[in-house]
Amino acid sequence: MKKSFGDGKMFNGEPDFGELLKVLNKKAPTRPVLFEFFMNQPLYEKMAAPDAVAKNKDWKMSQLDPVEIYAFRNAGYDYVTCAGCDMTFLEEVERKETISLNYGHAIVDRASFEAHKWPDPDSYDYSRLDRAKDILPKGMKLIVYGPGGVFEDVIALVGFDRLMMLLIDDPDLVQEMFDAVGQRLVRYYQIAASYDSVGALISNDDWGFKTQTMLSPDQFRRFIFPWHKKIVETIHAAGKPVILHSCGNLEKIMDDIIYDIKYDAKHSYEDEITPVEEAYERWGGKIAILGGIDVDFLCRSSSEQIKARCEAMLARTKERGGYALGTGNSVPEYIPSESYFALISAALEKRE
Repeated sequence: MKKSFGDGKMFNGEPDFGELLKVLNKKAPTRPVLFEFFMNQPLYEKMAAPDAVAKNKDWKMSQLDPVEIYAFRNAGYDYVTCAGCDMTFLEEVERKETISLNYGHAIVDRASFEAHKWPDPDSYDYSRLDRAKDILPKGMKLIVYGPGGVFEDVIALVGFDRLMMLLIDDPDLVQEMFDAVGQRLVRYYQIAASYDSVGALISNDDWGFKTQTMLSPDQFRRFIFPWHKKIVETIHAAGKPVILHSCGNLEKIMDDIIYDIKYDAKHSYEDEITPVEEAYERWGGKIAILGGIDVDFLCRSSSEQIKARCEAMLARTKERGGYALGTGNSVPEYIPSESYFALISAALEKRE
C-alpha cells in the first residue's frame, strides 16, 4: 500500500521559492505549490526531522524555531513563516481560548492614548532574519508576517464597541490611533523587507464578518487603507511581494485591495462566504489566490473527498496560474492529521 505524505513519509524534493514567486506574480508554476500561514505545534513536531533540529536547540520558538523550518520543508513548502521581531502594541496577556473583540481597554480616551507606551520598531531585535541564512534549507526563504495589522491592533488597544463609539464621538482621536499604529507597522515592514533571507511578507489584518466588512467601506478607505497602501508601497520598494491575510466577507472592498492598495495575493477564504473556486474565477488573474480549502470542509470530509477537491482546484488553475494550494485559513489542532495529509498529497504526488 502506498504511504501518504505525513504517514511516515516526507517530501524529498528540493524547495524552490521561485515557484511560489511565480504564483505571487499571477503566473503558472512548473509544479503545484503549497501555501499555509501557520500550522500547529503537534503537527510541526510530527513533520520535523529531529536530527536536523537537535543542533539548533538554542533557538527559541519566537526566534524562528527549527522545528517549524523543517516541518514546512518536509511538508513540501518553499518557505517558512515567522515574525520579524517581537514587537507588540500591547503586552501579551496569557490566554488559552478566544477572547472578545471588546477585550481591549488600554486606550479609552485621549488621555490614555497620549499616555500609552508606543513601541519603537527600530529598538527591536531582527537578527533572526539574518541568522536564518545559516539554517534555512537551500531553496527556502522566509515569509515575514506582522505583529497584528492596522485595524486589529487598534481593536486590541481600544475594543471594538468602544472604537465604534469613538468613530462618532471623536473621529479625530480615531484617526490619530490608526496613524500611531500604521506608521509603526510601515517601519516594521521596511526593516523586515530589507533582509536577503526574506522572500515575501504577509500583512495580516482581519477586516470582515461573515456577511460584511467590520466597518463601512468608506471608513476603511478613510482610516485604514491609506496605511495599508503605504505598507505595500514600502515592501514593493524593496522588490518583494506582499500577501494580504484577511478573514471575512470583503467583496465590497476587493477592488480597493486589488487596484488601489495593490496587494499581490489574498489569503483566507470560507465556503460560507466565497468558496475558493468562485474566488478564483472572479479575481484570479487580478490577484494571486492562496489556499482556500475550507477549514470546516477539512474537518467534516473524508480524505478521498478532500483530495478530490484539491486535485480539481489544481486542475482548474494549472494553466492560468496564480494559485497555491492550502487551507482556507490555517491548520489548527482540531483538523484531523489525515485530512491535512490528504490536502498536501494532492500537490506533492504530482511532483514525484
